[in-house]
Amino acid sequence: MGDVLSALIPPAVVAAVFCTFVIKLLRKEMAPRTSDGRLVSEVRAEAAGNGGGSAGSSADGSAASAGDGAKSSSGTSAEASGDRRAEEA
Repeated sequence: MGDVLSALIPPAVVAAVFCTFVIKLLRKEMAPRTSDGRLVSEVRAEAAGNGGGSAGSSADGSAASAGDGAKSSSGTSAEASGDRRAEEA
């Protein structure tokens, strides 16, 4: 009985290490991400490291809102110009 257990211990250890590695890899790859590809936990850590996040988050928020505003405003202007053409005709 001891011979069987001693023969099974090395493969069991290798299997446990392999499974642990695969689980850690999958957890990291499937973690929530922001739209620019960074991990959400990294973004939160940066915000906490910036002295409460008031200056860092406002700068990040304004950049994000400016980018979103540019996208939505260009879409709105295209729709508005299309509406004007329809009214003129």
